[in-house]
Amino acid sequence: MRETRSTSSKRKAAGTFLLLMLMFLCSPLALAQDPGGIGLPSFSIGVENADSPDDFVVTLQILMMLTVLSLAPSILVMMTCFTRIIVVFHFVKQALATHSQPPPQVLVGLALFLTLFVMTPVLDQANSEGLQPYLREEITQQEAVDNIIKPFREFMLKHTREEDLALFVKLQKGDAPTSIEDVSMLAIIPAFTISELRMGFQVGFVIFIPFLIIDMIIASILMSLGMMLLPPQLISLPVKVLLFILVDGWHLIVSSLMESIAGG
Repeated sequence: MRETRSTSSKRKAAGTFLLLMLMFLCSPLALAQDPGGIGLPSFSIGVENADSPDDFVVTLQILMMLTVLSLAPSILVMMTCFTRIIVVFHFVKQALATHSQPPPQVLVGLALFLTLFVMTPVLDQANSEGLQPYLREEITQQEAVDNIIKPFREFMLKHTREEDLALFVKLQKGDAPTSIEDVSMLAIIPAFTISELRMGFQVGFVIFIPFLIIDMIIASILMSLGMMLLPPQLISLPVKVLLFILVDGWHLIVSSLMESIAGG
């Protein structure tokens, strides 16, 4: 019974966390849909001047929102497909051996937009079923939390290996869950992350093989010609870049990533 209450409290805390984050993500959309209501509100945080307990609650909500915003990078990395995409891009850059090209900012920006593209259905479902009804006061806070958690849980469980999930369920102390609905988000999130890391390394290894073969061929040719003092990378770099352009490498990589994520 105590374990059930602990799991319920963990779910509620994680759901409140997601609710606040989703409110932050969806607020620009709401302003864009209602241009006449755009304004610049001002507020001040003060506990000593609170006239009622409600004022104190609002202050705590603002502080919680600021805390959520500071943890937004962790949410992005741990609960979306951003990890898989950025790992694959890193392997591509290392395989090409172009070092500073493309710049890290470009790869991170592209990974962010691809992540937003993939996660848009999840965010839309959480917004339409959880956030908007809650803002219209049609459902309670607990129902909004459950509706927001549901699409994120489904997405993460779809891309999480059973072995990884079983590992963290086993590491948790207490009774084992009887069904997938009883699994805590504290076990799903790290299991999802290491599953994404595994998939990213698998895709990166497959991408790395052709470029490694090119390096070996160029090195063998130079050695057979007696050009042992000429660095093989000096010749293989333009060859790899040319091959990458001819096969339309970025299109193939992005399309393969999107298909792998969509297919689970």
